[in-house]
Amino acid sequence: MSAVTLGGNPIDVAGRFPQAGDAAPAFKLTAADLADVGLEAFAGKRKVLNIVPSLDTPVCATSTRKFNEEAGKLADTVVLVVSADLPFAAKRFCETEGLANVQTLSTFRNPGFAEAYGVAITSGPLAGITARAVVVIDANDKVVHAQRVGEIKDEPDYAAALAALKKAAVMQ
Repeated sequence: MSAVTLGGNPIDVAGRFPQAGDAAPAFKLTAADLADVGLEAFAGKRKVLNIVPSLDTPVCATSTRKFNEEAGKLADTVVLVVSADLPFAAKRFCETEGLANVQTLSTFRNPGFAEAYGVAITSGPLAGITARAVVVIDANDKVVHAQRVGEIKDEPDYAAALAALKKAAVMQ
C-alpha cells in the first residue's frame, strides 16, 4: 500500500500504480448506457484515463472539463473519466456541462479496476472510491504517462499528460 493525502491526512491506497512503459492493465467498467466496457473497446486509439474520486467535486469536474477541451481535440484519442459515480449521475454531469468529448466509466460493478490501477482508497473517509490519477495509454495499450496525484484535492499535471499524449500520436 502507498499513501496519498486528503487535506494533508494520509490515506492508504492499494494496488500497483502503472508506470510509463508498462502494458495497461485490462479492465471492465460500466458505461453511461450500463454496458460493460473493456480496454479492448478502445483498440487503436490513444486513451486518457482521468481517474477521479467523484464528478461531484470541484477538482474532478475541472479535470474532466480540461481534458474534454484539450484531449478531445486530438484525432484517434478518447478521454475516459473513471469514477465510482453511478453511470446515471456521470451522464447527467456531462450533459449538463456540455461535455461531448469524454466518456464516463463507473467502477460501481467492477471495483477491481481500482486495485488493478493502484488507486483503491482503503482507509479514511473516502475508502471505497478511487484516488485521483491520470494514465495516458498509447494506441498499442502501453502506458506512456502516469501520475497519481499526491494530494487528492490537487489537480493533475495537465501539461505533462497532454505532452505525453501528443508524443504518442507522433510515435504511431
